[in-house]
Amino acid sequence: MPIKNALKVFTVFRIADMSLLIVMWMNHYLWRKNINFSELTDKQFISEHLQNHPLLGVLISLMILLAAAVKSGQLPFSSWVPRAMEGPTPSSAIFYGSLSVHLGAFLLLRTFPLWEHLTSIVITVIFLGLSTSIIATGIARVQSSVKTQIAYSSIAQIGLIFIEIALGFHALALIHFAGNAFLRTYQLLVSPSVVSYMIREQFYNFIPRHYVDRNSVLKKIEYSIYLLCLKEFNLDSFVYRFLWNPLKWCGRKLNFFSGKEVFIFFIVTYLTGLICLFNEELIPKEAYTYLPEFFAFIGLLMLLKSFAERKNALLSWVLVIVMHLYRPLAISLNGDIKTNEIILYLSGVIISGVLGYACLNELKSHEHKITLDQFQGHSYEHPKLAFIFLLACLGLMAFPMTPTFIGVELIFTHIHEDQAGLVFLAALSYVISGLSLIRIYARIFLGPHIKTYHAHPSRSS
Repeated sequence: MPIKNALKVFTVFRIADMSLLIVMWMNHYLWRKNINFSELTDKQFISEHLQNHPLLGVLISLMILLAAAVKSGQLPFSSWVPRAMEGPTPSSAIFYGSLSVHLGAFLLLRTFPLWEHLTSIVITVIFLGLSTSIIATGIARVQSSVKTQIAYSSIAQIGLIFIEIALGFHALALIHFAGNAFLRTYQLLVSPSVVSYMIREQFYNFIPRHYVDRNSVLKKIEYSIYLLCLKEFNLDSFVYRFLWNPLKWCGRKLNFFSGKEVFIFFIVTYLTGLICLFNEELIPKEAYTYLPEFFAFIGLLMLLKSFAERKNALLSWVLVIVMHLYRPLAISLNGDIKTNEIILYLSGVIISGVLGYACLNELKSHEHKITLDQFQGHSYEHPKLAFIFLLACLGLMAFPMTPTFIGVELIFTHIHEDQAGLVFLAALSYVISGLSLIRIYARIFLGPHIKTYHAHPSRSS
């Protein structure tokens, strides 16, 4: 189903977003100022800061590499590229397979002065590019779909581009970059004609293969590799098993919370947080320092329950709003955030939250029941409501259309250098909130329409 492929692409891209958020926060404390790419060419400036903070430099480089690997479809995130290219139009396939997939390589190219002297990072980039190139080449050679073949061929070439960047051959990488983009665009445009010709050629000039020594050890190894490549090395299931399934498992463990119990828990914990905020002198200093992480963790738990919720769409929506309320409370306990910054952050959250809740209530009044256990396709009957709800989702995701977009950046600047746990919780909440919101929107408004009074396209089409 196309909507499932779209959700897969979105979920993987949120990992890159989280990595870049953490990179921006770490850069804030590494350079102690805002820098641009031209300043990265000053080798003395770079070496002085990296000598004082060697571990921070390695962590920044690893986060950049993670974002680049996601954006360029490197292992283990390669499966999103063919899924994104399976759209019905050549333009979508050209955009993802020829243009968008090179963003990771471009990111590595621009940040090369930051990690070129870190031998461990250079070796990691080379190993990642080489392993991706080998595996993607094998996958591309056995796929029956033209778009999948082109997608994995492009991924394999980008793996080589990663190696060229790590070795310092930047001019060659740029030429390779452009050449691969032009080649994949050309292949996608001529692929219908080529497929038609090859089918005709196979029909009139078919030559069956002759198998020799099927039971030999080498043949068994060859068949095993063939099956792995045919299944795309189970990359989809690998990502879901180790990334998203643990989050859903944690969320399902909170199913004993009903809507009423969640509301009571929120009131009690939030009032407790406000009391701690305004009565700092009554709390031991050692305990007070852990309060930001504690309330950020509670917000994350609410978000995990929203992410795993399959029955009550309204509850799932409210839980995302609750998480946004816990975030400024956690940062306020650091003691240096201004009231106008909190108002700036919450203004977009409240407007978008109320708008989305009103949309769900309006839809419920028409349909009487809205759940998240399947795709319902209500945009067929309620296109305007679907559009308004999408805007509300984008607002809660801190899309640059509400003040919350600026508020998120301000909140991250108030996380201290020694609060790595807090920044991880904040970044993870940012990722899961987007996944939960887009899941609510997709389950309710996208997919085949749940009603059967009109014709439905066949799944096989």
